[in-house]
Amino acid sequence: MPVELNYEPHVVPPRRVPFRPSPIQEEILELKRQRNAVILAHNYQVEAIQDVADFVGDSLGLSYQAQAAQAEVILFCGVHFMAETAKIVNPGRVVLLPDLHAGCSLADSCPASRLAAYKAAHPHLYVVAYINCSAEVKALSDVICTSGNAVQIVNRVPADREILFVPDQNLGQWVAQRTGRPLQLWPGSCYAHVQFTIQAIERVRLRFPDAPLVAHPECVQSVRDLADEVCSTELMVKFAKSHPAREIIVATESGMLHRLRREVPDKTFVAAPTDSCACNDCRFMKMNTIEKVRDALKSGSPAIAVPEATRAAALIPLQRMLDWSRR
Repeated sequence: MPVELNYEPHVVPPRRVPFRPSPIQEEILELKRQRNAVILAHNYQVEAIQDVADFVGDSLGLSYQAQAAQAEVILFCGVHFMAETAKIVNPGRVVLLPDLHAGCSLADSCPASRLAAYKAAHPHLYVVAYINCSAEVKALSDVICTSGNAVQIVNRVPADREILFVPDQNLGQWVAQRTGRPLQLWPGSCYAHVQFTIQAIERVRLRFPDAPLVAHPECVQSVRDLADEVCSTELMVKFAKSHPAREIIVATESGMLHRLRREVPDKTFVAAPTDSCACNDCRFMKMNTIEKVRDALKSGSPAIAVPEATRAAALIPLQRMLDWSRR
């Protein structure tokens, strides 16, 4: 029998009060107008940033939005590889990232030099790269995917090609199970998502026995096996809207609960805990603050730069993903 939680679970109740901007948020909205900027924010950003963004979404939706952006400036509130992606697909825009140090442990697990060496030793491989990787790794890949379209993308790869899936081994394992295709898996993982454990999930389920569990595919298999649904953050919104439960346990980064509360305001969301804390924050995503958003718009920096040769090479697999994913 699992022991009880030794901390209170992080619960986001239904939203009752309409959003009213704070003084700094009002300043940001005015700066955005002056700079002819668009603010794109990932689901894992803090509430104050999500509330001033023009679009909040997952990596696939953000890629489409970045490519279509007509504003002079794209202020990308996410991590470094996401801002790089925006610059790759829309090089004529100034792309700002509030904090250049907002990196990604998953992207760091696959250095381009190691991938290049592996490809040289195994030239027959077809490289499917999860979008959580550097521009240099994208440039070495055949096609990019996100958690929302990874199954669809892998199913499009010619059946006679042997696939190397980089860099997330947990997402890759889930995709292999869903597609039935054998994949070589790069030994990388998201440090935040692997902190979810069976023991922690079972403990929170004691408190919310009727709540279904929705989990991100970056979680380890033992946690995915407990889930009622395994899906991308974007599909979590769809799941929450369609499932009859009034309470839902969510196993992904904690910022997603704010997005869910905004779009499904009549339900209660419970952050899946880890063994040590009630909710799971990505330290890199949380490096962006509302103050840094304001300062980036004021100063026009820090700006993302991608060498043209790398950008042009990375655009090929990125564009292939965008083309293959269109409905």
